Amino acid sequence: MHFGSRILDLSLPHVMGILNVTPDSFSDGGELLEAGRPILDRIIDRAAGMVAAGASFLDIGGESTRPGAPEVAGAEELARVIPVVSALSARFDVVISVDTSRPEVMSEAVLAGAGLINDVRALTKPGAAAAAAATGVAVCLMHMQGQPATMQAAPQYQAVVEEVRDFLRARIAVCLAAGIPFDRLLVDPGFGFGKTLEHNLQLLAGLAELQVLDVPLLIGLSRKRMLGAITGKPERERVAAGVAAAVLAMEYGARIIRTHDVPETVDAARVCRAIMQTKKATGRRP
Repeated sequence: MHFGSRILDLSLPHVMGILNVTPDSFSDGGELLEAGRPILDRIIDRAAGMVAAGASFLDIGGESTRPGAPEVAGAEELARVIPVVSALSARFDVVISVDTSRPEVMSEAVLAGAGLINDVRALTKPGAAAAAAATGVAVCLMHMQGQPATMQAAPQYQAVVEEVRDFLRARIAVCLAAGIPFDRLLVDPGFGFGKTLEHNLQLLAGLAELQVLDVPLLIGLSRKRMLGAITGKPERERVAAGVAAAVLAMEYGARIIRTHDVPETVDAARVCRAIMQTKKATGRRP
C-alpha cells in the first residue's frame, strides 16, 4: 500500500507507535507537552526509540479521544501537530500518521509529510472526505458509536460485529464516491469507542469477519480499559495483556497494530510474521 512517498507490504503485520501531543490522553497525556506546546526534543527521542525498535508507523495525535474528552480548537490542534509531523517526517524513514478528524489538520499535516490520515470519526465531519481525497494519501476509517465526550454513557448494539462491519462498509462507499481510491483505505473497528467490555470482546472474537471488507485492518488495544477490566491492572501494567490481544488480532487478520508499547509488540509481530511466512511456504492455511 502507498502511504505518500512510502510503500509498505501489508500482507504481514506492522506496528504503529503512538505519540500523543495532548495534555489529557488516558495513558500518556502531558508527557510530550510543555505550556501547551510540543517538546520536540523529547518527542524526537521517543520516536527514535520506537523506530529503532521496529515501528513502521508513528501516529501523531493532538486531540484526546479518551472517554469524556472535550474537543479542542482547530488552531490549537494545528499548533500541537504540525511541528511534530514536520520534524519526524524529516528525520525518520517511516510512515507518519496524523490522528485527526479536522479537514484543515489533514491538509496541513500531509503538506508537512504525513502519509496516513487516521480518523476516529471516519471522515464524517463536514469537508473531511473531500480534504482527505485531495491529499492523495491513505486513510484509516474507524468505527465509533457517539462522540468521545459521551460515547461510553450507554453504548448499545444488537449485533456489534455486524453493525461495525456495515458502518465501515458504508464509509468505504462514501470515500469511493469522494474520489479516494479503494487501495488507499484501511479500517479500524474502534475498540473502546462507544463499546462495553462485552462488545469489545465480541468484536475481538469476531475480528476475522471484517476481512470481508477486503481492506487492511488496523487495531488499537494498547493499555485500554477493557484490558484493565480483564486483568485488574492500571494502564502502565497492561503491556502483557496488550501484547496478548495484539497477537490474537494479528491471527484474526489485523495488519497494523497501534500501540504505546512498541518494542514488546514488535517482538510479538515478528513471531506472528515468522509463523505466517512458514505457513505460506509449507502450503498450510493461514
